Amino acid sequence: MNIPVASIFTEIPEAIIVFFHDTVGLGWGPSIVALVFTVRLAILPISLKQIKSMRAMSELAPHIKAIQEKYKNDKQRQQQEMMRFYQENEINPLASCLPLLLQLPVFISLYYMLKGESFQQDVENAPPEGWLFINSLIEPPDPTWVTVTLIVLFIVTQLAAGLAMTVRGQGIEGPQRFIVFGLPFLFAPFVASFEAGLSVYWISTNIWTFMQQQLVYSMMGPMKKPTEEELAETTKAPPPPPRRKKKKSGRRR
Repeated sequence: MNIPVASIFTEIPEAIIVFFHDTVGLGWGPSIVALVFTVRLAILPISLKQIKSMRAMSELAPHIKAIQEKYKNDKQRQQQEMMRFYQENEINPLASCLPLLLQLPVFISLYYMLKGESFQQDVENAPPEGWLFINSLIEPPDPTWVTVTLIVLFIVTQLAAGLAMTVRGQGIEGPQRFIVFGLPFLFAPFVASFEAGLSVYWISTNIWTFMQQQLVYSMMGPMKKPTEEELAETTKAPPPPPRRKKKKSGRRR
């Protein structure tokens, strides 16, 4: 079934891939990698802002841990103090999700493009062209050893990228633990059933994420460690709001 909306969304990534293949002269595999570079460069300002936010959270991780420890028996108060701390330091804990969300439309577009009849005809009409150990980018990986290799590469790079995106100095707990350690294995079976070109795209994205994170963090230098006085100030309860003066009631005699 043809989906007109999906065909519209595939135009931009398909145009980029075809440009690198037909004009620059790259193969289909390197053209998909070039699409990754193009997308990541386009969202680089947002990614750098996200990395700075994560760096701030890494430096403030001891403060956050102190709050969690102080109110470990009162989860509601713990959440209140955490939100107050985030607001005072202008931190958005969800900022790390934005670059990923911006890439999802491109990934979905690539999925429809690789399954589209026009693109498959272009690839099939051209001379046989694999890439590295992959025979075809528009079909699921085959034989078995190629599938296993792509699954291993996907899991390893996804784990590395996920760990690179976590806040340093703060434990990985709750939903974040599942996202970092669970999702790579949850999505691994799709590597075997989806077109190999999608695996090339996502593995390349993971490698970019890991390298970008390491490079920017190294350029920022060592993190600042808080003093004991600063940690004590963090866990200090906020002053109570000023009391309102009661208006005197009654009539004058």
